[in-house]
Amino acid sequence: MSAPVDPFGLDGRVVVVTGASSGLGTGFARSLGGAGARLVLAARRVERLEAVAAELRDAGVEVATVAADVARPDDCARVAQAAVDAFGRLDGLVNNAGLGGAVPALKETPQGWQDVVGVNLDGVFWTATECARRMADGGAIVNVASVHGHLAPRSFPHAAYAATKSGVLGLTRALAAEWSGRRGIRVNALCPGYFASEMTDAGGEQLASAVVGRTMLGRYGEQHELDGAVRFLLAPASSYVTGTSLTVDGGYSAW
Repeated sequence: MSAPVDPFGLDGRVVVVTGASSGLGTGFARSLGGAGARLVLAARRVERLEAVAAELRDAGVEVATVAADVARPDDCARVAQAAVDAFGRLDGLVNNAGLGGAVPALKETPQGWQDVVGVNLDGVFWTATECARRMADGGAIVNVASVHGHLAPRSFPHAAYAATKSGVLGLTRALAAEWSGRRGIRVNALCPGYFASEMTDAGGEQLASAVVGRTMLGRYGEQHELDGAVRFLLAPASSYVTGTSLTVDGGYSAW
């Protein structure tokens, strides 16, 4: 009798993680590596990226790294090709790279707006398309959006951020419609609420107080509480899930 297949296992699967040099991206890399995935990690901060890769290699994870800015389509192509060059295949993508910022709409600059759109929306599109070109049937893409793709920011002004994350949700549905049936590639979005990270640390006590007051669980989320959702969306357990979004926000959006 053959051993049962773990529906949440990622043994041998090759997964790209963008924005992997810090925050949620580093956490995703650790979790996916621990589940047996072989990883291609991409980010702009090379030294931090290599430090993450060294940690994972010490734990026995197979890792390749690519210095890349996802706002540049050519860099997105290099990231996808690096997976094929290093491991001979590409099975999954966690489209995690993103920019925050808290700028009132009337004070936003053209360059500031373009910087956020270039990473949060353009980068998601170009990375997804370049990875999809190289994926075989059964691939899975997870686009990291935000709870603010569904509802307006309340504590701080985030017009550019909210607009791009809403765009990611529409893009996810459109790509799923194109690729799920024809190419066998599932595309879903993950919508985190507020998790402890560099981005939330920058908000200080003012943000923390607002999050605690609005979130049903009364606290920031912790990395491990998001890792399971990413693994689910990449793994065979979600084989009939595509074109949708999974919100993990401690009840923030349910009030």
